[in-house]
Amino acid sequence: MYFGSHVSIRNGYYSAAKTAHSLGATAFQFFPKNPRSITVKDYDKDDAHQCATFCSKHNIKSIIHTPYPTKLIPEDQELEKLIILSLINDLEIAAACGSIGVVVHFGTTKTLPPLEGYKKKIDILNQVLSHFSGDAQLLIENNAGAGTDMGITLEELTQVRKLTEYPEKIGFCFDTCHAYASGIWNGDNWKELEKKGMDLEYFPHLKAIHFNNSKYSFSSRKDRHANLLSGQIKVEQLRELLTSSLLTNIPFIVETPKDEGTTHQT
Repeated sequence: MYFGSHVSIRNGYYSAAKTAHSLGATAFQFFPKNPRSITVKDYDKDDAHQCATFCSKHNIKSIIHTPYPTKLIPEDQELEKLIILSLINDLEIAAACGSIGVVVHFGTTKTLPPLEGYKKKIDILNQVLSHFSGDAQLLIENNAGAGTDMGITLEELTQVRKLTEYPEKIGFCFDTCHAYASGIWNGDNWKELEKKGMDLEYFPHLKAIHFNNSKYSFSSRKDRHANLLSGQIKVEQLRELLTSSLLTNIPFIVETPKDEGTTHQT
């Protein structure tokens, strides 16, 4: 199995890989560029290649997380253009670094009716993936349900993938905190979720896990990560995921390296 955490690229992609290795990690996550910007990055291709080579040599798996402003349901055309170019850029960096793929939040909308929001999201995915031919995938992450009902269920995630023109270029990232906060996983119904996920063809396309505890209670709809040993999800409940035969060879990424916990916007 593969375990690690989010790592800084302050000194480059190759340095991030070496940092993960020095910590004893067999997996890591990183931002492809400034986490607060969706400006296209003219990245160092040699540095990316060194990262890929190092990870291959040491059997380390990596994933990229899109910058925070990335939205799959943008409110205006100008933002839409910027996001499409940014996501293509992220995928190119992921492919160059030998990463599995690029994690992107499912997205929400407050300006469009839900059906129009789903249509917009699928259109954005099609535009991005039509301009990318590399090996990396877009990995859609489940929402915690903070202020929205969108992107919570496995049904939504798998249906969106099937409705795109490039389903083979799309995978999933399962966030344990989000699943608990949204109400689809109460800590004791993992076997039921496994069955549903297999019936819906979710697990065959699951490529990464954000292994986070939750600061708030089950179905709270609050997206606040907690340290693995101090949150609402019990250790034995987290252990059940670790021993699941469906999650073998999938990287587990911890996003709470500090005890005070972190927030990840959905």
